[in-house]
Parts: sequence; C-alpha cells; structure tokens
Amino acid sequence: MTCRSQLSAWLCLISFGLLSLFSTGCGASGGGLMAGVGVADITGPAGEVPMMGYAKASQKTAGIHIRLFARAFVFRDRFGATVAYVNVDAAMVSQMVKLRVLEILKKKFGNTYTEKNVLLSAIHTHSGPGGFHGYTLYAISTLGYMSDTFEAFSNGIASSIEQAHLSLRPARLFYNEGELNDSSVSRSPSSYLLNPAAERARYSGDVDRTMQLLKLVDGSTGEPFGMLNWFPVHCTSLNNTNQMISGDNKGWAAQLFERYMSRGAQLPGKQKFVAAFSNANEGDVSPNTAGPRCIDTGEPCDILTSTCGGRTQKCVAFGPGRDMMDSARIIGQRQFNKALSLFQSATREVQVDSISVVHQNVDMTNYELTVNGQRVRTCKPAMGFSFAAGTTDGPGGFDFTQGDTSGNLFWNIVRSVLSKPSAEQVDCQKPKPILLNTGYMSFPTQWQPSVVETQLVRIGPLTLVALPGEFTTMSGRRVRDAVRAALEQNGMPDGTVILAGLSNLYSSYIATYEEYQAQRYEAASTIYGPHTLSAYVDQFGKLARALATNASVDSGPPVPNLYNKIKSYSFITPIVYDSVGIGRNFGDVVTQPKVAYRPGDTVSASFRTGHPRNNMMLGGSFMMVQRKNSSGDWEEICNDACVETRFRWQRTNALLGHSLAHLDWDIPSCARPGTYRLLHTGWYKPVLLWQKPRQFSGATREFQVKSSSARQATGQVRDVINDLFGSGCN
Repeated sequence: MTCRSQLSAWLCLISFGLLSLFSTGCGASGGGLMAGVGVADITGPAGEVPMMGYAKASQKTAGIHIRLFARAFVFRDRFGATVAYVNVDAAMVSQMVKLRVLEILKKKFGNTYTEKNVLLSAIHTHSGPGGFHGYTLYAISTLGYMSDTFEAFSNGIASSIEQAHLSLRPARLFYNEGELNDSSVSRSPSSYLLNPAAERARYSGDVDRTMQLLKLVDGSTGEPFGMLNWFPVHCTSLNNTNQMISGDNKGWAAQLFERYMSRGAQLPGKQKFVAAFSNANEGDVSPNTAGPRCIDTGEPCDILTSTCGGRTQKCVAFGPGRDMMDSARIIGQRQFNKALSLFQSATREVQVDSISVVHQNVDMTNYELTVNGQRVRTCKPAMGFSFAAGTTDGPGGFDFTQGDTSGNLFWNIVRSVLSKPSAEQVDCQKPKPILLNTGYMSFPTQWQPSVVETQLVRIGPLTLVALPGEFTTMSGRRVRDAVRAALEQNGMPDGTVILAGLSNLYSSYIATYEEYQAQRYEAASTIYGPHTLSAYVDQFGKLARALATNASVDSGPPVPNLYNKIKSYSFITPIVYDSVGIGRNFGDVVTQPKVAYRPGDTVSASFRTGHPRNNMMLGGSFMMVQRKNSSGDWEEICNDACVETRFRWQRTNALLGHSLAHLDWDIPSCARPGTYRLLHTGWYKPVLLWQKPRQFSGATREFQVKSSSARQATGQVRDVINDLFGSGCN
C-alpha cells in the first residue's frame, strides 16, 4: 500500500477492510477509485525450448534479447468491487495458466480474485518459450509440456497481481486515443475486400489504426504511476529464425516507456512506473510494413495465395528496418512515440462511479443463433489446409498454400489416419477443407478448446472486451459495434469500448463469414466454422446487455484443467551435465573485449558457461554492464533485459556439455566516459548427477568508454536511448 501521510494511511486501511460500509472510499478523486500496479519477470527457460508462435519446433530459445514481464493493473471502486488486468509478454494465455494463477491468488487473497474478475491478455510475441498449453495442438510444436515455462508464467502473473493489490492507492484515470498510421498493414487484404462494400466504406482502411490509452495518476500526489494502451499489431517483427527471447515490438515499446518515466533510474523490471502495450484485433495485422515479396526475384507475391512460383516459402514480408531486430525497434519506437504523445496530452478524466464484470463460459462447438433469418450453428473444431501454409510473417512448410478450398488426396489420406471427419463435420465447416479434425481428437488431451471464456469488464464508462483469440480487423469491429449498441440500448450511452486481444485462453483465429469463404490462413484457423464470429457477436451482445442492466448470467460449463494430463508429455531434452574441460573454469572469459570503445560501438565478449535452464535467473540477469565509480566500486548500468544488450547461448558440444555465453552491449551515445566491464552470471550442473546446480560468475577485463565522437549511428539502439534520457544516460 502506498499512502504518504498518516491520514491517507488510515483511509487506505479502511478502504481495504470496510469498503462495503464506507462508500466514499480512499480519497475523493476519481469517484473513490483505487488502483495499483505490479510487474514480474516471466522470461522462462532461455535454452533449448521450442518457441511458441510460429509452430516451428526447431526454433528453440538460445538467449535473451528482452526479458518477458507480466504487468498487472488492479482497480477497485468505492464499493469494494475489484478487477485485475494483466498484460502478459507471451504468445497467448492458456486456460491452464489462468487456472494456476487463480489457485495461487486464492491462497493469499481468498475469493478476492476469481475467473470472473481476472483478465489476462497477451501481447502475442512469437519469441517466447512454449510448453504452457494443455490443448494438444498448441503443445505439439513446442514438444509438449515444459514445467519451467508454465511455472514462470503462472508464478510471475500471480506475483504481478499481488504487487498491484498491495500497492492500491487513491487514483485518477485519464483517457486518450489517436491514430498511429505507420506501424501496421493487412496481411490478408484480398480477404478483407470480401466484406460488404457498405461496411468497408465506414472505415478509412483495412486495419484499425487507433491507439486507446489509459493514464493512471496518484490521487494524493498527482504523480503518474501507470499507463495502459491497446493497439492491434502482430508481434512478428522478429521472424522464425530468431532464437533470443524477446517481447518483440511491444516489449521494446514498454521498456522505452518505463525507462523514460524513470529517466533510466531503475533497471527493467525494477521500475515503479508500469507501462503496458496491449494487443487488440490483430488477427490479420502485420508489423512488416514493407510488405511481402518473393525472396528469389524481388517481385510481388501472388495476392490471393501468398506464393511465389506456387511456393509459400518464397513469399516473405519485411519490416521497415535493415533486419528483423531493427524492424522490431522501429515499430516499437513508433508505438512508444504515439503512446507518449497521448499520455502527455491526456486530459479527459474517467469518472469511475463503479466497476462491474460479467463473465460466462460458453460451449462454442454447438452455439445456435439466427443469422439473416436462418438458423445456424457453430461446429466442433477443425483446422483447414491453409493453416499449414502459415502467413507472410512466417511461411509454413510442404506444399500448402493460402486460399485452399479443395485440399488434396495425399493430405486427406494422412488426415484420415488421425481422424476422418464425418459428412456432418465437412458440411458444417465448408468451404474449409479439413486438414486436422481437432474436435474429434482427444489424445493425449483435447486438441483444441470446446469451452471458451467470454468476459466484459466495466471501469466507469470504459468497457473492456476480452477477446478469446485472434480476431481479424473486421471481426473486432463487429464485436465492438455489437457491445456498444447493446450498452446504448440498455441505458449506457457515451461509453468507450476497448478490445483486449488474446485474453484468458487461446482459440486460434476468428475471421468474418465473408473472409471465411476465401480460406486464407486466418479463415482456415477459424476453428468453429463459418459462423464463429456471428456466435461471438451474439454472445458479447448478451453480456453487454447483462452488464448494462446489472442482470446475472449463469457461469456456464466449467473449463477443463488439463494440467494433470499434459504434464506427463514432455519431449524436451533434459540437461544431463555441464563441463568446461580440465584446467578450465565456468565463468572463464574466452573472448575479451577491446581496450577502448566509443559510443556507437558494440562491446562483445564470450564466456565458458552452463546451460541457462539450470536457473532461469528470474528477477536476475545472465549479464550485467558495470561501470567503476569514483570510489572504485562497480555500479550496475544495464542487464540482459535492456534493449541495448544481448545474451546469446551456444551449446558447442552437447556430448561433453560444453557451452559458451556471448554477451553484447550496444553503447548508447549518452554513455558516460569511464571504466567498464561485462559480468556474466550463470549456473552449471555438475558431472556428478546427484549434485545440484551451482552458481558461478566471471568478468571481463576492464575497458574504456571514451567521449562521444562526431560520428553518429542514426536510428540505432544507442540513439533511441540517447533520445530518451539525454546526456549521461547511465
């Protein structure tokens, strides 16, 4: 709890225990609203764990670009109603993780936090570790369950909520929104054009470019302490060749904002100000603004199938930078720039009279409704042929292409070995040719969800829609319109609807009925058939009516907890032992840095190391940039979470257990002249198998950073840091 005077401390204490009796709450600002923020490291295993996102098992973690975090925001009204929103640096959230988070919170806070008032929303980075899903389809490409990832995510998310809960204080909210026009493009423009012309005419483009932002201000001191924004764009600036854990463009943006607000005073993950860059209806939205082209000829790809000479592998989308790291930086910085502008100009105060939540689990495999006078229903899950083609952000393999509405004989035979779809299923899913009949596959667990969480959260005039998957641009617009209309028709006009993407669980994609007919990747991955979106529009409309009228809804069928089933299925190679050879030590420097550098240079060094899975260093760091102060002591300047550092791990001999750690530091233009060194810390597993992992560390020789020369590295990492913090950034 943050209370700055004896009086406010008493008021805050009262608000925690007796809010139901004292309706004025803690402080008058914001109508008695209280809010708190928290952040926790959820990076997970940085070595030899398949990444989640591109469904490419060979893309395994091998270091850290930017650490992953859970950023929590807890809101409480004057009546005691509480809601927790967590922005998670992950590809998506799994039901299994949310259930574990609730178990942890229940032990600490009783029934304060339940599935109804906890909303977990992922940024959708494709550069994080996998192994946290219970549904088989989402676990296959990550070689099953990985306890390190699951526990890091679950414990970290719960910890962030706990921090936010304990830091509740009188708060004021300010809302702003604005257009960000240079950070996203449609990756399925031909599908978008299938939507009705009259509907398309209502919008200026084929992607949503509005960033919506909330500014959190301490009601007692007037100091900002948090920021939340929502902007739809895939975190796929880093492609499927990247092996360093990273929050991609949104991770970049969040770190820049947090470091800006602390003026570099705290290392990433240690800051008091928390900034979250959330996703929205990003299903068909790419950050690769240079668009797709044929990598062999440089010519445009076929717009309908995203192929070059009939092959998807040759059609690849590119970002605005020199390479994927530079593109992640550019798109991240553009989101940061927009968010900062909106934050600084946010003057519309949100008057929070109350907070309310409506939540219902729904069986999406047999949802019946009327569309255009006809009775229709959803289907049991299935994935189409074009799902295997991938996208221009990450092409798939074999001979699959986007836009396939017929399938082929060979893959039909392969499919039938797993599960041959019935005539009823084929008819229900048409025109999708079924590649994986997942709704009828249950070994070792269900392959995809049947029961889906739907949830709306109202904070005063703001209504958050928890989207349980990847909604395309037009799909999200229809949901937003339906929720807004239902609220207005039931006595809640002039509200603001915010889409929170990839929330609470993952149920693949949701394309419109019209987009579904073309069967590009997003449509082939719309698992409940052509009427999936119509069912969600209907369901969220019902929830909005219940929210506006304060009507109760039944909880619906329970979501399955697949943990006990999936935990036995892990095919990730265990760590047997680490070694460095006779006469060598863990932490020995193999490659020393040069004697002197200038800002704009990159410092590099290599160390003998152990496997990074021996200890994930959560809340810690595998590397540290240190500067010697005037007293001769070493000060920590940056760690492996910083955007200007890279920790890369290399297994040089698997049989002998040899590894190297490669550390890089891009020196900012604002770096102070002085004496520096790089420090590497890790853990190794002894050859004697009964012994536990042991910690070690090693440091490079000292090197000098000299005064900045006239040479500038325009657009580089170090200049971004310089722009943020000015001279003397460290």
